[in-house]
Amino acid sequence: MMAKSPPSGAVTGTPASAGTATGRVRVIMDPVGAHLEPGDILVAPSTDPGWTPLFLTAGALVMEMGGVISHGAVVAREYGIPAVVGVPDATTRLRTGQTVTVDGAAGTIREEP
Repeated sequence: MMAKSPPSGAVTGTPASAGTATGRVRVIMDPVGAHLEPGDILVAPSTDPGWTPLFLTAGALVMEMGGVISHGAVVAREYGIPAVVGVPDATTRLRTGQTVTVDGAAGTIREEP
């Protein structure tokens, strides 16, 4: 079976937690003092336990590093939020304020008009 090719212009990575979410991107490089509005798409280089409080508010997670057993992927599944990990240069390719749809099963992040 052939994998579906990603939509044109989509950013792709490793599917880590199924589901879809559409929201505003919030690129966060450090969780200390970071703020997310409910439903924001958390875009981060990687995560560790210090990031966990942000998952309570995030609509979805996009990470540059990691695989399906990385901290962010595991916590995203526990919290039931879509996640795509291993997305090269996610923190520069996606911009705070941009509206995207994250498909955690397909591993795609698509910009919305």
